[in-house]
Amino acid sequence: MDKKIWRNGIWGVIVGDALGEPVQFMDREELAGQKPVTGMESGRVFPNIPAGTWTDDSSMTLALLDSINVKGAIDLSDIMERFDKWLNDGEYTPEGYAFDIGGTTALSINRYARSRDAHNCGGTGVRDNGNGSLMRIMPACLYAYEKQKNDAMSDADAIAVIHDVSALTHAHLRSKIGCGLYYFCVRAILNETGTLNDRLKKGIDDGFAYYRQDIANLTELAYYGRIEDLDALAALSADSIKSTGYVVDSLEAAIWSLATTSSFSECELKAVNLADDSDTIAAIAGGLAGLYYGYEQIPVDWVNTIRRKDYIESMIESV
Repeated sequence: MDKKIWRNGIWGVIVGDALGEPVQFMDREELAGQKPVTGMESGRVFPNIPAGTWTDDSSMTLALLDSINVKGAIDLSDIMERFDKWLNDGEYTPEGYAFDIGGTTALSINRYARSRDAHNCGGTGVRDNGNGSLMRIMPACLYAYEKQKNDAMSDADAIAVIHDVSALTHAHLRSKIGCGLYYFCVRAILNETGTLNDRLKKGIDDGFAYYRQDIANLTELAYYGRIEDLDALAALSADSIKSTGYVVDSLEAAIWSLATTSSFSECELKAVNLADDSDTIAAIAGGLAGLYYGYEQIPVDWVNTIRRKDYIESMIESV
């Protein structure tokens, strides 16, 4: 495996998560009345949380990464076992306990703990379309990307993997498509040349073309219509961008933050200062920004502030 791309993508997710944690759940007006986030800081909403603390986004990303490292494959039951250890035993956390857990995610893991059925534990309702699978999908995207790069996986097989990993907690088609579109962006950033927006356009175009092959996808795909015209999305003001925990809003906000900035730090600060689900928006954007700009362009002081930095690095070194 190409360890460099894993470092770029995983660190992008974790730094974004930790950067946004201090102001998560603040509404935009409240944050606008304070100083904007300009770097790593301790919690404002949770004042006892130290700077550099990561949340469920990173914990679940690391759990998925660990499973891929150990199994050398996507093993759904093994992934769920690791999610269970995170939720109930505090594995993959900075402080030894699970922090900031989405409702659909918690219900899905507890459902798995009772049934040990990794194929039927994720939430399937319309109200289960939070961003809890999109926020931690990066390792599955990189796994599928490397398989495709080596001609070991078709588009259909790659998207099946992404959908299966999403469905562990978020099994509604809308959530699966959000993760699939993200995968196509990952692939385009890594495969294509040109500007970040050129690559995002390619990824989004490929994703929409793929999903449009099946009429059963069209209703749910339509919810993502605003990102299909990247130029129009980038022209919108922040007031037109929602930064909620709804998967469609989260992907839009992340893509908008990427498309309207020109560096890793600028992208992440723009995402964080949208407020609301700031840590997850920044984690989703951060993964793609990390892949494009590279680990070396993440501010050193941000990385050095991350809790359990050596632990994270050891996980990435195991790829």
